[in-house]
Amino acid sequence: MIYVLEDDDNIRKLILYALRTSGFEAQGFDRPSAFWPAMEGQLPRLLLLDIMLPEEDGLSVLHRLRLAPETARLPVIMLTAKGSEYDKVVGLDAGADDYVPKPFGMMELVSRIKAVLRRTEPAAQEEYHIGSLYVCPARHLVLADGEEVRLTLKEFELLCLLLRNAGVVLTRDALLNQIWGYSFDGESRTVDVHIRNLRKKLGDAGACIETVKGIGYKIGGTPHG
Repeated sequence: MIYVLEDDDNIRKLILYALRTSGFEAQGFDRPSAFWPAMEGQLPRLLLLDIMLPEEDGLSVLHRLRLAPETARLPVIMLTAKGSEYDKVVGLDAGADDYVPKPFGMMELVSRIKAVLRRTEPAAQEEYHIGSLYVCPARHLVLADGEEVRLTLKEFELLCLLLRNAGVVLTRDALLNQIWGYSFDGESRTVDVHIRNLRKKLGDAGACIETVKGIGYKIGGTPHG
């Protein structure tokens, strides 16, 4: 099930039609007061979330979702008429998985949804052991020296991407594209800050994340299942 929280009736109906004809189950809401009760009954696979909403803006909705343990990792794609780089950074840093400015094509939107789902719905048996670090993407579980580590959504996705490409150097631009969905010129600090926070939270186990000067980052060693 995909939820669409969009107050424009025409846009919401068009999105729902495109999703259903693409094989997705979808349900739409015109305001947060209709959306929140539905979330209590059934959690969706993904949420398409408009920023400009009545009652409560989309960033506030996203913030509430990320604070609740059961929705902290719910994939969210922001839909908004705001298309500046600053707005993209704000939305993505707030925890959105992708950002699609209006107007957008329905085929592009469906493609972006599929890409986010591929990235956020790992294989059930996928897991990694490297040194004292254990990661199970399907369970959103990270253990360092046997202790559970609480990561933000982006930190978790960044760690999983590095583990899936163990031994391969991933450039900052590649990490921005695959985790945040966009390439921001001059915004490599975003990656650096997340890597620094990730290493700090992992403690000694964070040493497996190696910096390749002038290029990017890689996981050293060979993870095994």
